[in-house]
Amino acid sequence: MAAPEPVISAVEARLAERGITLPGVVPPLAAYVPAVVSGNHVYTSGQLPMIDGKLPASGKVGAVDGGVDAETATALAATCAVNALAAIKSQIGDLDRITRIVKVVGFVASDPSFTGQPGVVNGASELLGSVLGDAGVHARSAVGVSVLPLDSPVEVEVIAEFI
Repeated sequence: MAAPEPVISAVEARLAERGITLPGVVPPLAAYVPAVVSGNHVYTSGQLPMIDGKLPASGKVGAVDGGVDAETATALAATCAVNALAAIKSQIGDLDRITRIVKVVGFVASDPSFTGQPGVVNGASELLGSVLGDAGVHARSAVGVSVLPLDSPVEVEVIAEFI
């Protein structure tokens, strides 16, 4: 007798409609865990835009000398959000248990002249809204910083409420 097919959550189905497969949890780079549950909230550690264990781009957003353009950084922020969803799933088992994304904090490694951090972090916010609907609407901070781990252009952390 064959094993039953794993049930795919509605959230993962909406990701699949966008051509996105939920990856495994990105392993920590230092002494921390990818996510922690406290009460009915999951707090993710900062998620980098890792794909298959590698950063697809590095450098400062908006830098003219080999930096990352805002459009690329926005797509990378969406990848960070997908990685955050993987970390959340590792803690609660089913993304359909999410009742609300409470807060998103996005960090953008920025050239000193770059001021488009909110637009870059929209990549994460819009991805969460598109796959979670009203539950994906959240409070948010978009912060420009001088450098991020591994010279990543973006990093995103998420707080999610679940049942």
